[in-house]
Amino acid sequence: MGMRSFFAKPLAARVVKKYRLSQEQAFERQDFWLKQMVAKAEKTLFGRGHSFAKIKNYLDYRSNVPIFEYEDIKPYIDEVVAGKEDILWPGKPAYFAKTSGTTSGVKYIPISSESMPFHITAARDALLHYVHYSGNASFLDRKLIFLSGSPEMSETNGVPTGRLSGIVNHHVPGYLRGNQMPSYKTNCIEDWEQKLEAIVQETISKRMGLISGIPPWVQMYFDRLEELSGQKIGDLFPDFQVFVTGGVNFEPYREKLMASIGREIDVVETYPASEGFIAFQDSSGEPGLLLNVDGGIFFEFVPTDTYFGANPVRLSLTEVSLGVNYALLLTTNAGLWSYSIGDTVKFVSLNPYRIVVTGRIKHFISAFGEHVIAEEVEKALAAGLAACPEARVVEFTVAPQVAPSSGLPYHEWLVEFSSPPASFEAFQAAVDASMCAQNIYYRDLITGSILQPLVLTSLPSGAFISYMKSQGKLGGQNKVPRLSNDRVLAEGVLRPSHDFVV
Repeated sequence: MGMRSFFAKPLAARVVKKYRLSQEQAFERQDFWLKQMVAKAEKTLFGRGHSFAKIKNYLDYRSNVPIFEYEDIKPYIDEVVAGKEDILWPGKPAYFAKTSGTTSGVKYIPISSESMPFHITAARDALLHYVHYSGNASFLDRKLIFLSGSPEMSETNGVPTGRLSGIVNHHVPGYLRGNQMPSYKTNCIEDWEQKLEAIVQETISKRMGLISGIPPWVQMYFDRLEELSGQKIGDLFPDFQVFVTGGVNFEPYREKLMASIGREIDVVETYPASEGFIAFQDSSGEPGLLLNVDGGIFFEFVPTDTYFGANPVRLSLTEVSLGVNYALLLTTNAGLWSYSIGDTVKFVSLNPYRIVVTGRIKHFISAFGEHVIAEEVEKALAAGLAACPEARVVEFTVAPQVAPSSGLPYHEWLVEFSSPPASFEAFQAAVDASMCAQNIYYRDLITGSILQPLVLTSLPSGAFISYMKSQGKLGGQNKVPRLSNDRVLAEGVLRPSHDFVV
């Protein structure tokens, strides 16, 4: 047993105890964070403009601070980006996390000196929860790879600016630095395909214990390793024990990743965002991710059926219910206020508070009033794979076909298989049956002959990678949207040249 694994277990026990206490005191911790952040920002431009001095409780806060999407808060962020101080949070940010949105272009998300530590400790604590519940810490004595964006940063009026994963790379604890891969030089390569090749060459002969990254890009890494070594990943890396993932629902990728590994492996799911570290899997025995109620974030929840109305319902943690689809709002100690990050979640446990991510509030299909969401299509895909266990899916997306050349409109499922189903008809029927069972509006449209059953379009190998590359979104934290209410993405991925720009 190495020094890292030896000391990890007692530390893990202390961390788990701390989180249990914070869950028991979840209401008090949330109230603490809201009051502390409002008091801290009282004299900022935003605080003065929203009467922070008069806010005594959540009801006051909700009355004075509306819901902000990025475009709403952008005038304030533009002031911060221009170098002005005391706009959203006292002083200047420690960093800007630069992200590319599909509707707002480049986004600058402020990270403060107060919020940065929570990004690091929550990631660490996710691993320590795994250590505590599994009893396994030996992976910490092996090499650890984090497939992330470049740690190189630019400056925006004196504020270091880069991708969140690259910023976090600068704060990896010293005791893990010696085990961390890839090298800093390799990690700074911007072109994803060049970077991937360099990572493969650096790691192919190492004793990897943990691999972390967004599933589709990890799959590319695995595919290249298999191509060069002729071995399954689990044989190439016999010490590989833990896969850490985040950013997307892992389930649609599980079958293919596990097939590449060649054996079952422990998975730790996390829910990080540029705005804050929201949740993580605290134990492999319980569904859902543990909400980070004591992590510098005050959470609000908007039932999705009210989100686009004139008066959206806003709930604190004290008011949530199981099984309801909520849009997630964050108030953070980096100066974001009732900020809609665009994700939707459901609670699967209220003691402790555990959530699952169900999709994006603006990513849905409702061309005919069906309002199909990501959670439903991911479950339907799982039903198709269960009916055709020989099938393996690389990636998929769903879009409406409102005006087909003949016949009724339909939902088109664009799926890239690494191993196709023996019967496309059986796969398609299982997926459609699952959709009808989950969404009564979709079912009624089918039975009422408004829609025909879904149409499955099998895409050639590499279709999504080629498309993402054409959009400058290959690798890093980029993800393929599960579904759209238009055909922009669908037509783009269907074009052989992939020259369609979103």
